Amino acid sequence: MARYRVLIDSEDEKGLVYKISKIFFEQNLNIISNNEFVDKVNNKFFMRTEVDGDINSDALKEKLQQILPSNANINIKLPNRKNVILMATKESHALGDILIRHFDGELEADIKCVISNYDTLKPLVEKFGIPFITVSHEGLSREEHEKRILDVLKGYDVDYIVLAKYMRILTSDFVKNYENKIINIHHSFLPAFIGANPYKQAYERGVKIIGATAHFVNDNLDEGPIIAQDITEVNHAYSWRDMQQIGRDVEKVVLSKALKLALEDRIFVYNNKTVIF
Repeated sequence: MARYRVLIDSEDEKGLVYKISKIFFEQNLNIISNNEFVDKVNNKFFMRTEVDGDINSDALKEKLQQILPSNANINIKLPNRKNVILMATKESHALGDILIRHFDGELEADIKCVISNYDTLKPLVEKFGIPFITVSHEGLSREEHEKRILDVLKGYDVDYIVLAKYMRILTSDFVKNYENKIINIHHSFLPAFIGANPYKQAYERGVKIIGATAHFVNDNLDEGPIIAQDITEVNHAYSWRDMQQIGRDVEKVVLSKALKLALEDRIFVYNNKTVIF
């Protein structure tokens, strides 16, 4: 007996939940949890079900294909630990939070290594017994630097790459190698306050909330499908450094939340947006 995650998305039609559940029953599978959603505007059906039992994945998929619309996507997954690569630059808050959660067993992941263009965070990472690989960008074009990173990544079976405040823009040539597998975090002031020190800019404008957004990376800068967001309130009494610290606290929590959702197969991506269960 084992537990599986069955992920389905397709065109919507009447009776899908009943038909799918009937297949599970006929295959002697017990439903542990189930979530479904219908996007009525796009006529899209999404379903995430955890079942346990003795499963022949190919046979179950074939049975489901027989009762689902022809364009249905069906994924049957064991809840195995996924391989994650972290990328960072010099800021430690987002990276450190993930490393601690991983150490505490909160994440269904094996962190294979941390890649950075500086040595700054090496002492932190090595405290957790995780390989730290420096790929310096000094004297290299963006394309040359990314090629060196890709050469490192080819040595791993990568499920997700997490940009834990990695402060270099990735080219489309890099991103296309890992579609919907690169998770990024940024402050939610964009695009209002871009460039150097957005928190100081926000302070000077008297913002009343500070937030963060985690998203998948695509060809459009900071415009990929959103996974998780959060905010906290501030007021005139906060200095820009206070805002920066609060912003970092929000960033690290949102990024770790987004990673956890991905590791648990709770994200469906379509039309540059997500359905989260």
